[in-house]
Amino acid sequence: MLTPDAVAFLIDLETEFGWRRGQLLTQREIRQHAIDGGEMPDFDPATSHIRDGDWKVAPVPDDLEDRRVEITGPVDAKMMINALNSGAKVFMADFEDATSPQWKNLLEGHLNIVEAYGRTLELKTEKKHYALNAEVATLMVRPRGWHLTEKHFLVDERPMSASLFDFGLYMFHGGRAAIRNGTGPYLYLPKLESHREARLWNDVFVWTQTKLDISQGTIKATVLIENVLAAFEMDEILYELREHAAGLNAGRWDYIFSMITKFRNRSDFVLPDRAQVTMTVPFMHAYTELMIKTCHRRGAHAIGGMAAFIPNRRDPEVTKQAMAAVSADKAREAGAGCDGTWVAHPDLVPIAMREFDLVLGSNPNQIDRLRQDVEVDAGGLLDLDFPGDVTIDGVRTNVSVGIRYLTSWLSGTGAVAINNLMEDVATAEISRSQIWQWVHHGMVTTDGTPVTEELVRSIGDDVVRQIEEEEHPHQSQHESARKIFEEVALDESFVDFLTLPAYELIN
Repeated sequence: MLTPDAVAFLIDLETEFGWRRGQLLTQREIRQHAIDGGEMPDFDPATSHIRDGDWKVAPVPDDLEDRRVEITGPVDAKMMINALNSGAKVFMADFEDATSPQWKNLLEGHLNIVEAYGRTLELKTEKKHYALNAEVATLMVRPRGWHLTEKHFLVDERPMSASLFDFGLYMFHGGRAAIRNGTGPYLYLPKLESHREARLWNDVFVWTQTKLDISQGTIKATVLIENVLAAFEMDEILYELREHAAGLNAGRWDYIFSMITKFRNRSDFVLPDRAQVTMTVPFMHAYTELMIKTCHRRGAHAIGGMAAFIPNRRDPEVTKQAMAAVSADKAREAGAGCDGTWVAHPDLVPIAMREFDLVLGSNPNQIDRLRQDVEVDAGGLLDLDFPGDVTIDGVRTNVSVGIRYLTSWLSGTGAVAINNLMEDVATAEISRSQIWQWVHHGMVTTDGTPVTEELVRSIGDDVVRQIEEEEHPHQSQHESARKIFEEVALDESFVDFLTLPAYELIN
């Protein structure tokens, strides 16, 4: 993968755009400081002409017209083959939340993508031979977010932007392989907080297409609306990417995390147990409704949120109940106007497909459904008026998920099945940020237990003991995982992303 020409391309890419990334990260800090000082997000009057304007994004290629079910997962060969063969319309190969950024994982992931496009990707184990079917899902790729760096690749003795590294290496090899094999370089863009960040991506796309002699507009990108600030700029984000935009996605777990992060110092923004923050609570419902309306007005796809359930082979009743919940969730999304949705496991593909088939029929999408009935204002996007509690079980779950996930992440696994759910960085972020919020604001659980640093450390003792008793396959990392979790969950100051300190321990 790291051929001399590829290395030279990456260096040029970082030299051209790395400094602008730094400026945008500084702007994030300035905006956070303003919110900490009491400023509330709102729709920007300076960009009202974009929101009020009559414009649409460019059309997408044929293999992105129908996206009714998309499956996501890490970039190792086995997971990629299973996902591409799952019957989903799209597979998103995730270098971000579902992949631990070990150097080996990243480079093998890029090689796997090239082989997937060429239909040569396979894996032989003692038990099974994994190979691609004749028909596979359309492949999309998610690079890491703007906030991360790639410490194994230095430009002028400084770590390169992880976003630019993942994107650049993908485009140099995988993107061109995609074009050769009759598809295209299709991306998911994570963690955007403003249209200025989308503008940077668009400029990167234009520069890259020129540099690699690819027709302008070939790259297509779907933006994850997984930050509350981005929800106020959905029109503007699509506008900046309009020649390259393929839609927006309701990134539900990171969106919840962003509500905690952005308003961390406000006691009136404390959220209850994660399980109680469903897609039907006011602020979640408002942003997904606005996303659908915004996308369809601009001729773009609106993709629904993640179903993270993992079937439990030992407990059919648990599986039955969860499958019914997934079915209801996908029926709600399809009925609301989404053009597709996300699942985390192949067994969920037919369930989600059935619900979208009932609404879409033979149509590839429902972009023509404009949802002019939707009216969402700034207050709706920030409406946390719904019943919910902080429970001792919620505290225990957050501590357990956080430490267990980090134990696996530090060992090289980025997508982890815990308690019948596929956990990734996004859900681990909710776990640790909720603990920080509850401790910081002195919350008391429904049984009268104060959520304190001492309580969290005591539960951490129990979790580590359980990991040792279970002979966890990665238990050598559990002490490091616990240390990082307690650092990001209990420090007086809030660390924006747990992956920043955790990455220092990645080989």
